[in-house]
Amino acid sequence: MIRVIVCGAYGKMGREVLKAIHNDAQLSIVGAVDVKSDFVDIGDLIGAGKTGIIVGDDLQTVINETKPQVMVDFTRPEVVMSNLRIALKNGVCPVVGTTGLSEADLTEIRESCLKTKVNALIAPNFSIGAILMMKLSQDAAKFFPHVEIIELHHDQKLDAPSGTALYTAELITKSRGVMKQGHPDEVEKIAGARGGDFSGIRMHSVRLPGYVAHQEVIFGGLGQTLTIRHDSISRESFMPGVVLACKHVLTANGLVYGLEEILK
Repeated sequence: MIRVIVCGAYGKMGREVLKAIHNDAQLSIVGAVDVKSDFVDIGDLIGAGKTGIIVGDDLQTVINETKPQVMVDFTRPEVVMSNLRIALKNGVCPVVGTTGLSEADLTEIRESCLKTKVNALIAPNFSIGAILMMKLSQDAAKFFPHVEIIELHHDQKLDAPSGTALYTAELITKSRGVMKQGHPDEVEKIAGARGGDFSGIRMHSVRLPGYVAHQEVIFGGLGQTLTIRHDSISRESFMPGVVLACKHVLTANGLVYGLEEILK
């Protein structure tokens, strides 16, 4: 059994992760952390009855008490790096779904993994359907270089554009390169109306109640358009990927970025 702790246990994603790991025969929840903890039993969070595992409020303390092998982090952009540093320092392999990490952050994590000889897996999206959407978009860009991305999330999401949208744009850029789209003399009557610009790809973020996580990639060509869309209807859609990552990270090699790297 692989010993796992979960950071961000009180969040919607955290609770789904607790439930998924609790129900998997090869994984074992040994601890959980949330800065808002009032020290409840994790069973009360996921409707599993009393487990004897209490949600702590300090990561280092929970690691000391539970001796985990893997840490799953679905917290917030401003705290995820601190959690990663603590995990790697203690020989715990992080599996991270928190978005908002910069290139400098990834470089630090990669170097820390090499130094500590501890593996990590970071994924902008853990949904297998979303991974396929990104891969198909990368392939389509070879033939349809004119493209825009619209991502739609719940109104409590803090970062925009989403990590998935940014990663999709990175993959598309690898296929088609950097290019200027649209009319060279276009004018925004309202600032931001054309969205953000990533290597010439226009990106649009929607934040509304009712959404979970959705993205469409729209390609335009001569007399035709192609739309590739993925919808996460519930947070359960991410759980098979999270469970797979927990099982893979122990035998990975340093930092693995992107779930698709373990789906090959």
